[in-house]
Amino acid sequence: MNTVLQVIEVCGILAFAFSGFIEASRRDMDLVGVFTVAFITAFGGGTLRDLLLDRRPLFWVEHQEYTLLVFVLALVVTPFLRHLRTSLSEKIIIVADALGLGLFSALGASMAEHAGMPIFVCVMMGVITGIFGGVLRDVVCNEIPLVFRRGHLYATCSFAGCWTYLILERFEAFQAGALIVSIFVTCTMRLLSVRFNLKLPG
Repeated sequence: MNTVLQVIEVCGILAFAFSGFIEASRRDMDLVGVFTVAFITAFGGGTLRDLLLDRRPLFWVEHQEYTLLVFVLALVVTPFLRHLRTSLSEKIIIVADALGLGLFSALGASMAEHAGMPIFVCVMMGVITGIFGGVLRDVVCNEIPLVFRRGHLYATCSFAGCWTYLILERFEAFQAGALIVSIFVTCTMRLLSVRFNLKLPG
Protein backbone atom coordinates (compact mmCIF):
# COMPACT_ATOMS: atom_id res chain seq x y z
CA MET A 1 0.00 0.00 0.00
CA ASN A 2 2.91 2.35 0.68
CA THR A 3 4.01 1.88 -2.92
CA VAL A 4 0.54 2.80 -4.20
CA LEU A 5 0.51 5.96 -2.06
CA GLN A 6 3.98 6.93 -3.28
CA VAL A 7 2.96 6.45 -6.92
CA ILE A 8 -0.10 8.66 -6.33
CA GLU A 9 2.13 11.26 -4.65
CA VAL A 10 4.60 11.35 -7.55
CA CYS A 11 1.82 11.56 -10.15
CA GLY A 12 0.18 14.39 -8.21
CA ILE A 13 3.47 16.28 -8.01
CA LEU A 14 4.00 15.92 -11.76
CA ALA A 15 0.45 17.02 -12.60
CA PHE A 16 0.60 20.14 -10.43
CA ALA A 17 4.18 20.90 -11.50
CA PHE A 18 3.10 20.95 -15.16
CA SER A 19 0.23 23.30 -14.38
CA GLY A 20 2.79 25.53 -12.66
CA PHE A 21 5.22 25.31 -15.59
CA ILE A 22 2.57 26.39 -18.06
CA GLU A 23 1.12 29.19 -15.94
CA ALA A 24 4.58 30.64 -15.27
CA SER A 25 5.52 30.40 -18.96
CA ARG A 26 2.33 32.22 -19.92
CA ARG A 27 3.42 34.99 -17.56
CA ASP A 28 6.75 35.14 -19.40
CA MET A 29 8.77 34.25 -16.29
CA ASP A 30 12.40 33.20 -16.49
CA LEU A 31 13.67 29.78 -15.42
CA VAL A 32 13.83 30.77 -11.74
CA GLY A 33 10.24 31.95 -11.85
CA VAL A 34 9.06 28.84 -13.66
CA PHE A 35 10.73 26.54 -11.13
CA THR A 36 9.44 28.56 -8.18
CA VAL A 37 5.83 28.53 -9.38
CA ALA A 38 6.01 24.81 -10.21
CA PHE A 39 7.60 24.08 -6.82
CA ILE A 40 4.95 25.83 -4.73
CA THR A 41 2.15 24.36 -6.85
CA ALA A 42 3.48 20.82 -6.55
CA PHE A 43 4.49 20.93 -2.88
CA GLY A 44 2.28 23.60 -1.29
CA GLY A 45 -0.71 21.41 -0.45
CA GLY A 46 1.36 18.51 0.83
CA THR A 47 3.51 20.83 2.95
CA LEU A 48 0.48 22.34 4.68
CA ARG A 49 -0.92 18.84 5.20
CA ASP A 50 2.31 17.66 6.84
CA LEU A 51 2.42 20.73 9.08
CA LEU A 52 -1.18 20.26 10.21
CA LEU A 53 -0.64 16.54 10.83
CA ASP A 54 2.67 17.29 12.58
CA ARG A 55 4.59 15.02 10.19
CA ARG A 56 8.38 15.45 10.13
CA PRO A 57 10.33 15.67 7.97
CA LEU A 58 8.12 17.26 5.32
CA PHE A 59 7.42 14.86 2.46
CA TRP A 60 9.62 16.72 -0.08
CA VAL A 61 12.45 16.96 2.47
CA GLU A 62 12.25 13.24 3.16
CA HIS A 63 12.21 12.51 -0.58
CA GLN A 64 14.63 15.03 -2.09
CA GLU A 65 14.27 13.24 -5.44
CA TYR A 66 10.84 14.89 -5.78
CA THR A 67 12.44 18.34 -5.73
CA LEU A 68 15.19 17.26 -8.12
CA LEU A 69 12.57 15.86 -10.50
CA VAL A 70 10.70 19.18 -10.65
CA PHE A 71 13.99 21.07 -11.08
CA VAL A 72 15.14 18.87 -13.99
CA LEU A 73 11.73 19.09 -15.65
CA ALA A 74 11.82 22.88 -15.34
CA LEU A 75 15.15 22.90 -17.21
CA VAL A 76 13.94 20.53 -19.92
CA VAL A 77 10.34 21.56 -20.44
CA THR A 78 10.42 25.37 -20.13
CA PRO A 79 11.89 26.12 -23.61
CA PHE A 80 9.14 24.07 -25.30
CA LEU A 81 6.26 25.55 -23.33
CA ARG A 82 6.88 29.03 -24.69
CA HIS A 83 5.81 27.82 -28.13
CA LEU A 84 2.46 26.37 -27.02
CA ARG A 85 -0.65 27.99 -28.43
CA THR A 86 -2.72 29.77 -25.79
CA SER A 87 -5.77 27.55 -26.36
CA LEU A 88 -3.69 24.38 -26.02
CA SER A 89 -1.90 25.58 -22.87
CA GLU A 90 -5.28 26.43 -21.31
CA LYS A 91 -6.54 22.89 -21.94
CA ILE A 92 -3.38 21.32 -20.55
CA ILE A 93 -3.64 23.41 -17.37
CA ILE A 94 -7.27 22.36 -16.85
CA VAL A 95 -6.50 18.66 -17.28
CA ALA A 96 -3.27 18.73 -15.24
CA ASP A 97 -4.94 20.70 -12.46
CA ALA A 98 -7.93 18.33 -12.35
CA LEU A 99 -5.65 15.31 -12.20
CA GLY A 100 -3.48 16.86 -9.47
CA LEU A 101 -6.59 17.83 -7.52
CA GLY A 102 -7.90 14.26 -7.61
CA LEU A 103 -4.58 12.65 -6.72
CA PHE A 104 -3.65 14.95 -3.84
CA SER A 105 -7.17 15.06 -2.39
CA ALA A 106 -7.34 11.27 -2.11
CA LEU A 107 -3.79 11.14 -0.76
CA GLY A 108 -4.45 13.80 1.88
CA ALA A 109 -7.63 12.10 3.10
CA SER A 110 -5.84 8.73 3.26
CA MET A 111 -2.89 10.10 5.24
CA ALA A 112 -5.16 11.89 7.70
CA GLU A 113 -7.12 8.68 8.20
CA HIS A 114 -3.92 6.73 8.85
CA ALA A 115 -2.99 9.40 11.41
CA GLY A 116 -6.22 8.64 13.29
CA MET A 117 -8.03 11.91 12.54
CA PRO A 118 -11.86 12.17 12.79
CA ILE A 119 -13.68 11.57 9.53
CA PHE A 120 -14.60 15.21 8.77
CA VAL A 121 -11.05 16.31 9.55
CA CYS A 122 -9.85 13.67 7.07
CA VAL A 123 -12.11 15.17 4.41
CA MET A 124 -10.91 18.70 5.08
CA MET A 125 -7.28 17.55 5.11
CA GLY A 126 -7.84 16.01 1.68
CA VAL A 127 -9.39 19.22 0.37
CA ILE A 128 -6.54 21.33 1.78
CA THR A 129 -3.94 19.01 0.23
CA GLY A 130 -5.72 19.19 -3.12
CA ILE A 131 -6.35 22.93 -3.40
CA PHE A 132 -3.60 24.75 -1.51
CA GLY A 133 -0.86 24.38 -4.13
CA GLY A 134 -3.14 25.97 -6.71
CA VAL A 135 -4.01 28.78 -4.30
CA LEU A 136 -0.30 29.60 -3.87
CA ARG A 137 0.27 29.40 -7.63
CA ASP A 138 -2.51 31.88 -8.35
CA VAL A 139 -1.36 34.27 -5.60
CA VAL A 140 2.22 34.29 -6.90
CA CYS A 141 0.90 34.84 -10.45
CA ASN A 142 -1.15 37.81 -9.16
CA GLU A 143 -4.57 36.24 -9.68
CA ILE A 144 -7.54 35.66 -7.38
CA PRO A 145 -7.17 31.96 -6.47
CA LEU A 146 -9.36 29.74 -8.60
CA VAL A 147 -11.01 28.19 -5.57
CA PHE A 148 -12.22 31.60 -4.33
CA ARG A 149 -13.81 32.71 -7.60
CA ARG A 150 -17.45 32.08 -8.46
CA GLY A 151 -16.48 29.80 -11.30
CA HIS A 152 -16.58 26.14 -12.18
CA LEU A 153 -16.70 23.61 -9.35
CA TYR A 154 -13.29 23.09 -7.77
CA ALA A 155 -13.10 22.55 -4.00
CA THR A 156 -16.53 20.89 -4.23
CA CYS A 157 -15.03 18.20 -6.49
CA SER A 158 -12.27 17.54 -3.96
CA PHE A 159 -14.83 17.43 -1.13
CA ALA A 160 -16.94 14.83 -2.99
CA GLY A 161 -13.90 12.74 -3.88
CA CYS A 162 -12.65 12.65 -0.29
CA TRP A 163 -16.05 11.53 1.00
CA THR A 164 -16.09 8.85 -1.70
CA TYR A 165 -12.78 7.47 -0.45
CA LEU A 166 -13.76 7.52 3.22
CA ILE A 167 -17.19 5.96 2.63
CA LEU A 168 -15.67 3.14 0.59
CA GLU A 169 -13.14 2.64 3.39
CA ARG A 170 -15.94 2.38 5.96
CA PHE A 171 -17.46 -0.46 3.92
CA GLU A 172 -14.06 -2.17 4.01
CA ALA A 173 -13.49 -1.81 0.28
CA PHE A 174 -10.06 -2.60 -1.08
CA GLN A 175 -8.02 0.49 -0.16
CA ALA A 176 -6.24 0.90 -3.48
CA GLY A 177 -9.61 0.62 -5.23
CA ALA A 178 -11.10 3.24 -2.92
CA LEU A 179 -8.24 5.61 -3.77
CA ILE A 180 -8.68 5.06 -7.51
CA VAL A 181 -12.44 5.63 -7.36
CA SER A 182 -11.90 8.78 -5.29
CA ILE A 183 -9.38 10.16 -7.79
CA PHE A 184 -11.76 9.36 -10.66
CA VAL A 185 -14.71 11.08 -8.96
CA THR A 186 -12.75 14.28 -8.19
CA CYS A 187 -11.06 14.51 -11.58
CA THR A 188 -14.20 13.69 -13.58
CA MET A 189 -16.36 16.14 -11.61
CA ARG A 190 -13.84 18.90 -12.21
CA LEU A 191 -13.57 18.25 -15.96
CA LEU A 192 -17.36 17.97 -16.34
CA SER A 193 -17.86 21.22 -14.45
CA VAL A 194 -15.58 22.98 -16.93
CA ARG A 195 -17.15 21.25 -19.92
CA PHE A 196 -20.74 22.00 -18.93
CA ASN A 197 -20.15 25.26 -17.03
CA LEU A 198 -21.34 23.87 -13.69
CA LYS A 199 -21.22 26.32 -10.76
CA LEU A 200 -22.45 26.56 -7.22
CA PRO A 201 -25.42 28.92 -6.78
CA GLY A 202 -24.53 32.45 -5.74
